[in-house]
Amino acid sequence: MAATALIQESASSIDTLQYTTGTGGVIDSITTWLVDLMAAMGGFGTGVAVFLENLFPPIPSEVILPLAGFTAAQGHMSLPEAIIGATIGSVAGALTLYAIAYAIGAERMRRLFDWLPLTEASDIDKANDWFERYGSPSVLVGRVIPIVRSLISIPAGIASMGLAWFVALTTLGSAVWNTMLVMAGYLLGSRWNTILALLDRFQIVVAILLVALIVWYAAVKLKSAR
Repeated sequence: MAATALIQESASSIDTLQYTTGTGGVIDSITTWLVDLMAAMGGFGTGVAVFLENLFPPIPSEVILPLAGFTAAQGHMSLPEAIIGATIGSVAGALTLYAIAYAIGAERMRRLFDWLPLTEASDIDKANDWFERYGSPSVLVGRVIPIVRSLISIPAGIASMGLAWFVALTTLGSAVWNTMLVMAGYLLGSRWNTILALLDRFQIVVAILLVALIVWYAAVKLKSAR
């Protein structure tokens, strides 16, 4: 079954594809086009798709990445190509948002998001809250949180977070997230959409574990510094 036909069938047959509904079909159309791009251009197309998903948060990585794995399973690219392409696209998109936020500041970013379709200033506020709560490690934790996953680059840019540290955390978080979802799509094949029902709970669990790990690490460092 072609990837485009699969996503259309899945969108009409399961409720868990909630990320692409309620938008007047715009996100559905964009997602379908990105899936076709991955099928036609392999790893490079996957990188472009994920790059755009990072720049435009309403495009769901929860759909794009498993479908990249499914596309690889169909022979349009290898599994490493899909994972590497997705991770390069993630880092490139994150760096773009970081650079824009660094250049124009918080208030202009909020106005920009109020002006763009399907986004709003409160999206920026949510990402800022995460960054203020957890600091630079939120760039890693945020990679498994919907919306924050893409937008966490913005408060990092506004705060002028060290670029090397930002790239390192973004690459690590993106590689883990992308690998899990791409491999899930690869292994599940035409049943890729079954993973969507589990993602909300999974993301909460992973976020809690990552936050606990950060707190533990900070406690160990503080204790050793005394």
